[in-house]
Amino acid sequence: MNKPLLFSLFLVCLLQWSCTDQCTETRKYKRFSPVTVSLAEIRQGVRTETSRDLINPGKIYTKGNYLFINEMKEGLHIVDNTNPSAPKMVSFIKIPGNGDMAVRGNILYADSYSDLVAFDISNPLDVKEISREKEVFPSGMFDGVSWFLNTTTGAINDQKVDIVTETRKVSCENANNSWWGGGIWFDRAAFNSAAPSTGNSANSGQGQAGSMARFALYDRYLYTVGQNDMLLFDISTPSKPARSTKISIGWGIETIFPYRDKLFIGSTTGMFIYDNSNPEKPERLSTFQHAMSCDPVVVTDNRAYVTLRSGTTCNRGLNQLDVIDITDLRNPRLLKSYPMQNPHGLGVDYPNLYLCEGTHGLKSLNVANDFDVKQMQHLTGMDAYDVIPLANKTLMMVGKDGLYQFDISNPSSLRQLSKIPVKRLDI
Repeated sequence: MNKPLLFSLFLVCLLQWSCTDQCTETRKYKRFSPVTVSLAEIRQGVRTETSRDLINPGKIYTKGNYLFINEMKEGLHIVDNTNPSAPKMVSFIKIPGNGDMAVRGNILYADSYSDLVAFDISNPLDVKEISREKEVFPSGMFDGVSWFLNTTTGAINDQKVDIVTETRKVSCENANNSWWGGGIWFDRAAFNSAAPSTGNSANSGQGQAGSMARFALYDRYLYTVGQNDMLLFDISTPSKPARSTKISIGWGIETIFPYRDKLFIGSTTGMFIYDNSNPEKPERLSTFQHAMSCDPVVVTDNRAYVTLRSGTTCNRGLNQLDVIDITDLRNPRLLKSYPMQNPHGLGVDYPNLYLCEGTHGLKSLNVANDFDVKQMQHLTGMDAYDVIPLANKTLMMVGKDGLYQFDISNPSSLRQLSKIPVKRLDI
């Protein structure tokens, strides 16, 4: 082959290579960086502010006509929910390191990293801190990111999450098929495919949490669960919670659900059942074990419903709904498991169960027959994290894209009443 021909072929190849590399794509990813926050800074950061947009909503809690929405690590949105079709953002309580809450009367209990803080919320426009139990929570987790109290430095060691936008040149053939995430390129197709009231008079005047809660109220105690134990606070004087009993449970503890005089605690390895007839000293009755999975639980009468999912801290987990017979609390029995997509929180309004499927939406199930649970409706196009079904046949659902409310008078055809959207959607 002569030199001019070789040179021509080289030019053609070069041009083709250059064209291939002219495509660009822009992707977002989460970047984690360590951050240290002093306890003094945290404690001075509490205040009431004007209402703000939802950015990164977490857990929800309802009390009377008010709804509380956690803004992860930032504080709590107070929402006037007198009309579920038109909820009004009232104010924002800035609480650094907040993730959980519970309300009794006009007292709100909330965590602020290592501290438990009590607030007077009688005026939602001017919420006031009234007491604080310091350094009672040594560690915690937000959205899969752990933090801990450094007792030597007197500070919280945490991680900051930034949403980073980057643009790079890619092969035109591969454009939009991959994205950059914290130092690693992920294949988009592979990534996408992987991916009630107790009726107990002792609890009158308190609100209702979702299934993902780590706080629970019963009698004169506030129960909080950490990653390994349950810590009780005596709230005989509601404005001054006092640290009380600490009970070691195990590891991977995630949620707590009070029902009558029992406590049902979800973990990555199973469900723990405690007798709470002596509120100061809960007694373990039994443990229902399952494969390692993220695990919230709700209960009605003699049935417990548990969702197991794979996720950030439980990648080997299953994705299913377990129906458990708890007639004998000392010997819970699995009746049947139902495959799900990626179940998160759930709420029961028997014979109906409402189940969050993360990015796969919300499902309405009829659980009247333990061995033939029927799906009545599957709503998609929303990100579902947790739900609270209310006695007035309203369902509250929170997810990464906002706070939804539905009329559930007809469980086969949920009717959306309203949505408080997030300001922006992160990856």
